[in-house]
Amino acid sequence: MKIALALASLFTLAPASARTPFQARCEDTIGDSISVFTLRQNGYRVDNSYSFHGLTRLKGNRAPGSYVLGLTRAESHVSIGVKGRMLSDPATGYECVAPRLDVNLTYLPIIVYVGREFTPGTCAYKEILTHEMRHLNAYMDFLPRAEKVVRAALEARFAGKPLYAPAGQARNLLQREIDTGWMRFIKNEMAKVEALQAAIDTPQEYARLGKVCAGEVQSLIRPAKRKNNT
Repeated sequence: MKIALALASLFTLAPASARTPFQARCEDTIGDSISVFTLRQNGYRVDNSYSFHGLTRLKGNRAPGSYVLGLTRAESHVSIGVKGRMLSDPATGYECVAPRLDVNLTYLPIIVYVGREFTPGTCAYKEILTHEMRHLNAYMDFLPRAEKVVRAALEARFAGKPLYAPAGQARNLLQREIDTGWMRFIKNEMAKVEALQAAIDTPQEYARLGKVCAGEVQSLIRPAKRKNNT
């Protein structure tokens, strides 16, 4: 796991057995570097306002000639708050900081769409909604998994120890590392859920949905297809 660090001059000093007086003062008084995580899942809502043609346009990339009967859309947000106590040492011209990173991984309310051609309570509606619930659960299950990966990477980087930099530079360098390295890393990690979503939408699953409920799905979308093509 590699992260491009902008923080070339922010570093951890020698091990405890060879501590300098300044290092001893930093490690013994300002506390450990820690990362605090907050995961927030804000639930979901079902939207039946779009036709399946509208959902097909909303989805965008799809196989030619295919239609989208239901769609699940999730928007994730990542924020990292940076705090931490600091000490300076005029004798050496260095300062130390024990970062406290408050990491928030959040989903806005997830929207589950089912085409308006399918009446709630019917067999076709239930089948489509059941399929979309698989997408919903994939999003919900992924968030704590992403948190574990991110937490391990942050712990490996900061190792619970203060960080050191030339006087007046520690906070800016730390913020730059968060902005240019860690935000990108976390967002890329969160985006990996889309591979799991794609694995749900197999050609076999689409074919199955087209045949469920004794042809109810096809009977509803054929007239709409003809109308759309006229």
